[in-house]
Amino acid sequence: MVDSEPQWLLSETQITAEYGYTWLPQDQVACLGGPLSRVGEYMHEKCNKAQTPEFFTQKIIHVQAAKMRGDTPLMPGAYELVKDLQSNGIKTGLVSASPRLIVDAVLENIGSDLFPFSISSDDVVNTKPHPDAYLKAAAQTGSDITNSLIFEDSLTGVKAATSSGAWLIAVPHLVVVEESLRVRSIKSLEQMSYEKLQELHRDFTCTI
Repeated sequence: MVDSEPQWLLSETQITAEYGYTWLPQDQVACLGGPLSRVGEYMHEKCNKAQTPEFFTQKIIHVQAAKMRGDTPLMPGAYELVKDLQSNGIKTGLVSASPRLIVDAVLENIGSDLFPFSISSDDVVNTKPHPDAYLKAAAQTGSDITNSLIFEDSLTGVKAATSSGAWLIAVPHLVVVEESLRVRSIKSLEQMSYEKLQELHRDFTCTI
């Protein structure tokens, strides 16, 4: 929903610089999509174990949450797509591998009208790449997960989405997502609308 990767890059660079490590593009790719416990472990190793993995995990959470409360822009086409779906009776929810602190910071930024509910990593036992959060979202709305559509941008999220049994449209960031029977990859949410999704659904179901 939000163009958060530039802010993640700033947060990661800022934190690791304090311990003499220069955060590189490949580091950002390695940590893309979380979970943040894995990012904390990664920072712990790159910073010569100067602090515990738990320390780095909590540090990135608080630094990033502060940034997300600022002027973080929406991804192109995201707001328009969600409003278009809602106006056509489609249930929408925000599912994230980030903890509640960061999810709430995002919702404070973009407003609460886009999503009637959200699920964070704190709300499930196993976060992405496990499908638990998406299965919880489907159950919470009384939806059939196999008739639900997920949008994702990371390989971690893609794995969670596909293993849940849902349909997936990937908008990859810094990674490549292979298409399959239930997966499509696009460059921007600006390509999507309720009408376009109906067309895609017809194409999907005709090939099954």
